[in-house]
Amino acid sequence: MSMTDGPTPLPTAAAAQAAVDREATTAGPGSSTAPGAGRFKSFGSKWNALSRQQQWAFLAIVVVLAYLLPILNPPIITTEPGNNFALACFDMARFALIAVGLNIVVGYAGLLDLGYVAFFAVGSYTAAMLTSPDSPFLHIPYLWTVPVAMAVAMFFGVVLGVPTLRLRGDYLAIVTLGFGEIVRILATIIPAMKGQVGFQNVGHPPGSEAGGTPIFSNSNGVPWYWLTLTIIIIVLLLVGNLERSRVGRAWIAIREDEDAAEIMGVPTFKYKVWAFAIGASVGGLSGALFAGQVGFVNNQRFDVQTSILFLAAVVLGGAGNKVGAIIGGALVSYIPLRFTAIADYKYLIFGVALVLIMIFRSQGLLPARQRLLAYGRQAYSRISGRTGGGATPRTGQVTGQEKEAGA
Repeated sequence: MSMTDGPTPLPTAAAAQAAVDREATTAGPGSSTAPGAGRFKSFGSKWNALSRQQQWAFLAIVVVLAYLLPILNPPIITTEPGNNFALACFDMARFALIAVGLNIVVGYAGLLDLGYVAFFAVGSYTAAMLTSPDSPFLHIPYLWTVPVAMAVAMFFGVVLGVPTLRLRGDYLAIVTLGFGEIVRILATIIPAMKGQVGFQNVGHPPGSEAGGTPIFSNSNGVPWYWLTLTIIIIVLLLVGNLERSRVGRAWIAIREDEDAAEIMGVPTFKYKVWAFAIGASVGGLSGALFAGQVGFVNNQRFDVQTSILFLAAVVLGGAGNKVGAIIGGALVSYIPLRFTAIADYKYLIFGVALVLIMIFRSQGLLPARQRLLAYGRQAYSRISGRTGGGATPRTGQVTGQEKEAGA
């Protein structure tokens, strides 16, 4: 070995960053060789390159178009004449709201919940038993039942979570599946819940048109859709802030490796109960909206198949991504309504779709971004004192080997 030879120098921060970027563009997490994968990445890169103001302006346009959707009734995507398009929009918004709530449990905390329909049923029955004339209980205005339904569903989420969340994986899934069936069976055998007879004329928000017809009638889906869409936007803002908080980061740590998170001092049991409680409250909220729009609640609307559709919405859209959950929920509701002739085969369709998604987009249509890793790179770059592609060595001099490695 000559005097000029020596050990290979360690890469500088710029070289390490370049290597990580090259790896991310070729075989990063969630990468795929599918034809559509490049387009998803290109859109994500362009979106991240926009400023905060540009992103908000684009989102404002999307929100306005979403509000105008039942009025525009686009010919290509309309569900008519088979199904009323405004009511179909409400149903898509309802599924999207449910998917956002379930995404907190499955996507953020990584808890496989197969009985989420139980919280949806609790919210529906709470609204029905407090507003329907068939109920012998105290009657209150419908809008007051919405927070009550959320509180009752959250209570049931804690009741379910405290004794069961020490289980993991398949065991937790079986317990939650049993809880969903227990709620449905209780609605059948308890006389006060009226079984298949159910509750009719469930309350709705106040207000009437000039002719005396209620604004929030069962046949008018536009105001129900606007109300649900407004609630979705509010929930998204709250969930987004929660995701970036200490609670959200604890959920992500539990999802990735619960043992490692607990060793590092994260109170995993407490945060898992929080995930169940917050997710249950959103499920109860969607159930109250559903009961008010339909106007009828009985035990036949909360079976296992419905719960599986809720989970399919989260998986299709991308677990851990709230926008992906909205898209997945809308698709799960829209496809059977758009193609009424094949609605009976919806479980077969979603089964095939899930298989294809797992093959070509294993993390869903819109997978969650690894924000913690991105911030980690920025912190490392700042700590090492390097900006962009340049270098600021500690000794004030740059050797030839360091220049070559940095290049």
